[in-house]
Amino acid sequence: MKRIARVLAGLFLAWIAVLFVLGFVLAGSAADKVTRRMTDTLQAQATLGDHSLRLVFGSFTFEKLSVRRNDVTGQLVLEVGEVDCDLPPLGLALVDRSCGELAVKDIKLELTTVALFKLQRPKSTPFSADHVVVDNADLAFSPSAFLPGLGKIHILIDHAEAGPTTFKTPLSWLFSLEELRATLDLPAGITLNITYANGKLVAAGSLFGSTPVEVPLALPKLDSADDAQAEIKKLVAFGKDLAEQLVAQKAEDWLIKKLPSLP
Repeated sequence: MKRIARVLAGLFLAWIAVLFVLGFVLAGSAADKVTRRMTDTLQAQATLGDHSLRLVFGSFTFEKLSVRRNDVTGQLVLEVGEVDCDLPPLGLALVDRSCGELAVKDIKLELTTVALFKLQRPKSTPFSADHVVVDNADLAFSPSAFLPGLGKIHILIDHAEAGPTTFKTPLSWLFSLEELRATLDLPAGITLNITYANGKLVAAGSLFGSTPVEVPLALPKLDSADDAQAEIKKLVAFGKDLAEQLVAQKAEDWLIKKLPSLP
């Protein structure tokens, strides 16, 4: 039994050593796959900074992802400071590449036209994660991007969490949103503070006066056949519907306050 235990221990240590080596060897290949996917899907130039693959503990980390596109369709700029993906440990990531928790920090997205999201169908299966955490995201959409009649939209996300997500676009995690703290800057100097949790969205700001507006929020449903363009169309329709709900709720609150005072 002792001999068997020693043999097993030796094999385990040898496997750990192999995984350390493979982590260094395969890290470059994993980084290349990330940039190729971004380049092929967004039809843009993608670059990546430092990266590391740890097969023993199970993680893939990369920094300074930059994706840029500027052509007749419009301009797209996507910069990500850091991405941490939890992988199955002890080499299981060699056969199971699913990401447990995906933590994304310091995002900057600038989009001039929605046509830029008429993405090419990726050659490989879209990347997925069981849980997504987003911190410090700066999203800017020009007037022609989503709602031409509204003007430029600027969203600053302090913190957001989402459930299982398949990334067909950089915004796919919004369909499984669980928690959100953000600031929304609209034209005419309108600023809204947005929070979302437990299926309810609360909006506060000058547009709504001193009393925040709370509405139940039903996220749009995705179909397995939806591609990137279908996702974006659903997000646009969802944004319009949400704006109408907030305005309608504000009007209802105003009426409830005023009606008791009427003769």
